Amino acid sequence: MPKPKRSLRTPFLSALLGGVIVAAFGWIAIAAGWIQSEGGTTTTIAAPLAAPVSDNGGDEGSNVVNQIYKADGDGVAFIEAEVSAPEEQTLSPFGEPESEGGGTATGSGFVIDEEGHVLTNDHVVEGADKIRVTLGASDTAHSAEVVGTDPATDLAVLEVDATPEQLHPLKLGSSDAMEVGDPVVAIGNPFGLDRTVTSGIVSALQRQIQAPNGFSISNVIQTDAAINPGNSGGPLINAEGEVIGINSQIQTGGSGNGNVGIGFAIPIDTVRSEIDQLISDGEVEHAYLGISGGTITEQMAKALNLPLKEGVIVQEVVKDGPSDKAGIEAGDTSATIEGVEVKLGGDIITEVDGKKVTEMEEIVEIVNEAEPGDQLELTILRDGETRKVTVKLGERPDSVEGQSSE
Repeated sequence: MPKPKRSLRTPFLSALLGGVIVAAFGWIAIAAGWIQSEGGTTTTIAAPLAAPVSDNGGDEGSNVVNQIYKADGDGVAFIEAEVSAPEEQTLSPFGEPESEGGGTATGSGFVIDEEGHVLTNDHVVEGADKIRVTLGASDTAHSAEVVGTDPATDLAVLEVDATPEQLHPLKLGSSDAMEVGDPVVAIGNPFGLDRTVTSGIVSALQRQIQAPNGFSISNVIQTDAAINPGNSGGPLINAEGEVIGINSQIQTGGSGNGNVGIGFAIPIDTVRSEIDQLISDGEVEHAYLGISGGTITEQMAKALNLPLKEGVIVQEVVKDGPSDKAGIEAGDTSATIEGVEVKLGGDIITEVDGKKVTEMEEIVEIVNEAEPGDQLELTILRDGETRKVTVKLGERPDSVEGQSSE
């Protein structure tokens, strides 16, 4: 595991928490916002991590966590995804075949309707040849098929071969309504220990994490509820027993890969808008801007003699991407600040659709909320002159591989 760069909250260094935590000058490449590092990274472990519920009907004297567990436990799924070993084997230096690939990944999920659809993380079932799902406290393993996946938000919808009586859909809440300090409960299968419940609070909001295909996921919920390998895809639940997030990644410390009190859940409001598309079309289309850039701070502007004290300086423009076609220009002169290479001379974005932007994260969020074909009017500063450029957003590619001009 590569060692992280210093995660300094200095005038011109920032750390972004994510599935891969990136510490490097705040540079974020976005094709709807993918997080890119300039050098070392700190790796967090994403899978294979693989009511009062209303006080009505709650047992007198029982606590909220106990009530939530009783009310929602049967709707949580234990997922086993079998992946076959490749047909071709590689040879060791001694000419002997080496075993590689194959095995069974385990994770979590939860029932979302009476038709047998189960929501989980894409990384839990990616590449699986056979999927088995066990619901609640039952010992019956049901076969399941993938009906839709979205690697860009790390989501997958399964269809489980179960009867309506065996299905206990969980109610979806509102992640936008959550506040820092609100109590939450996680139910899942850490390390294969099914129906495990943990509790905690919302530790932070508006985080960004990196999806398996390299793009970033916005508005992520951070929690200190214990989340470990095997919890991926399971529900994060509010005090009313409603799902407000999908547990997806954790940050780890040292050489361990277990819980250190920092977990991340994809917000349910992001998920809600995609479920129907995943079920009907099997995939989700995302908008794509096609630049990488960095946040300007006052100290950075002074050090680099920039004409503005805030904004987003364009570092790279993906060739033939939406921004390239619109005429956005990237930096062409390199400078190094505290070991980080910065490209100067590129356009500085100050507004999007007339709204002031001061951080790259704001542009990431704007693009993540848009759709392919939407147009964004960027106000930029170039060669001392302010101008407006209209960019027609494209459709996000499958991954960030090959999208950077580096």
